[in-house]
Amino acid sequence: MTLSELRFIVAVGREKNFRKAAEKCFVSQPALSLAVKKLEEELGIAIFERSRTEVSITQAGQTIIDQAIVVLDEASKIKEIAQQGDGQLKKPFKLGLIYSIAPYLLPLIIPLLRKSAPDMPLEIEENITKILEEKLKKGAIDAAIVALPFDIPGVEVVDLYEEPFVIIVPIKHPWASNKTIKPQSLANEKVLLLDNTHCYSNQVQEACPGLLKAGEIQSGNSLETIRSMVASNLGISVLPKSATTLRHESPLVKVIPFDKLGPFRKVVLAYRKSSVKKDALEEVVRSIKKINTLTFN
Repeated sequence: MTLSELRFIVAVGREKNFRKAAEKCFVSQPALSLAVKKLEEELGIAIFERSRTEVSITQAGQTIIDQAIVVLDEASKIKEIAQQGDGQLKKPFKLGLIYSIAPYLLPLIIPLLRKSAPDMPLEIEENITKILEEKLKKGAIDAAIVALPFDIPGVEVVDLYEEPFVIIVPIKHPWASNKTIKPQSLANEKVLLLDNTHCYSNQVQEACPGLLKAGEIQSGNSLETIRSMVASNLGISVLPKSATTLRHESPLVKVIPFDKLGPFRKVVLAYRKSSVKKDALEEVVRSIKKINTLTFN
């Protein structure tokens, strides 16, 4: 059993296709197929079920692949440790953020990181939770800032902050003079949200009872697009509070908090348990927690 063979079965498990897996591993398909077959014979068990049209993973095979991922991750730590040495804060740090957090958090933490870790280049990846999850598991990013729930095997999370949701309405909307709004009140309104590939929209729908049943929902491509749609009197929306701070104010939009039992999200930093970049991770967490909590509460 070799690390290369383990890489091959992990690649086939992800691609469900031997040709694509071989391309990902930069080897010929016959060489990859032969190596996988050799490993199956050594283990005395079929990892994959093959047909002319598809490749599927056996139940035992999935357990083997899961363990292979752990082994490969642990083996990669040796090279990472050698490369990092004592200079973690001088190496690039790849940070993923979901779309509903990145535009509002990054302008606040980047200046702090430039002071505390001036030699650590910050490489940013904005994406939806599902894609960031995959990139984190594959090691394509070092950490991800996401909203709970985020329960992934082999991944640790550090609590960063709790952020309330708020309502935005056109300045001439009947609610514009309200001091607070109850979540269930949104059920009879035209609500503008991101499409359901974004976890934020799912959280809003869960937090506002009856929204899916009684309300009319229209999707936007970004929170900034949605803010513009609200300003154009096309409906109302729910934003994270960080998206409504002074720098993001619009004279055509009124921000209204939910009542005292209003919905909120828990934001965390997720990273692989096997990560060797603990110093860099701690610096990112420290910088975020230095931000004035009024931004999020």
